[in-house]
Amino acid sequence: MTEGIDDQKVHEWLIANVQDLQGPFTYERVAGGRSNLTFVATDAVGRKLIVRRPPLSHVIEKAHDMAREYRVIAALGSTPVPVPIARGLCLDRAVTGADFYVMDFVDGFVPHTEAEAASIDDRRGLSRNVIDVLGDLHDVEPRQVGLGDLGRGTDYVGRQLHRWQQAWELMKQRDLPAMDEVHRRLSAIVPPQQRIVIAHGDYRLGNMMVDADRITGLLDWELCTLGDPLADLGYLINNWADEGEHAEWSSAPTAIGGFAARTEMLDWYGDRTGLDLDDISYYRSFAYWRMGCIVEGVYARFLQGAYGTDHGENVSSFAEAVVRMSEAALEHAPTP
Repeated sequence: MTEGIDDQKVHEWLIANVQDLQGPFTYERVAGGRSNLTFVATDAVGRKLIVRRPPLSHVIEKAHDMAREYRVIAALGSTPVPVPIARGLCLDRAVTGADFYVMDFVDGFVPHTEAEAASIDDRRGLSRNVIDVLGDLHDVEPRQVGLGDLGRGTDYVGRQLHRWQQAWELMKQRDLPAMDEVHRRLSAIVPPQQRIVIAHGDYRLGNMMVDADRITGLLDWELCTLGDPLADLGYLINNWADEGEHAEWSSAPTAIGGFAARTEMLDWYGDRTGLDLDDISYYRSFAYWRMGCIVEGVYARFLQGAYGTDHGENVSSFAEAVVRMSEAALEHAPTP
């Protein structure tokens, strides 16, 4: 039995709910996930699907809502945003101990590291496509795709500051004064929100399936809600290292060179959307701080065994990453 998958019961569910499959299935857990668990299910004739489920324990319902994530992917299937085809949602926890959903496997590769970066000829085109896809996502009218009630939308950053500070207090494994100071500064003056958009929440190359210079699948929608477009942009820019630069917590494949510079990415997005980017440093601080809260929760769940025994991770690296993120957040935070 694959840890996290009841092979026989999931087999029966797949045969009953997804067309044109032939059992038996093999299941392989995809490395790199830090929250929900992802598996590749391969049937007897080689057809591949993706199965997503929450962690094995210490699940926070709102943070690991499979129905919500499935709903977003299914809704965006009719838009220019490249998402895998949604195939089915299982809310019967008797099948494998948790809700799960199934979507198509998308060909391509995920550029997690410099070694996995796109070829030199494709990097600049991919850079532009990253901005174009973000613009396409932010252009989607939520009500037109049935997502008008996905979130409140207004005062996104203010609400996120409140939510993640609560999560920080609940999940933190030690005191980090920089995290508290950044929260104080960000809360003191929140820039006016210019638009309400579908915000991905984790928009970076490590959550994109890529083929040559195009994104073939935008993945990991668990943080998606209605919110502030500049929160997505600030987060992307934090993960978009210039050539030779070190990113604070990601492997930053763009540091290898050949990709567009961070300033170009900002210019392209500004031209594409017409939004005022004068406060982008604030949003970068917010993105570092929020990710520090999220990674502290991941660290806590590793310590509690929520990811099972075969994760192969250096758990202490997560604690160290939170310290670096808090310092980067403080560097970009507005002065008191």
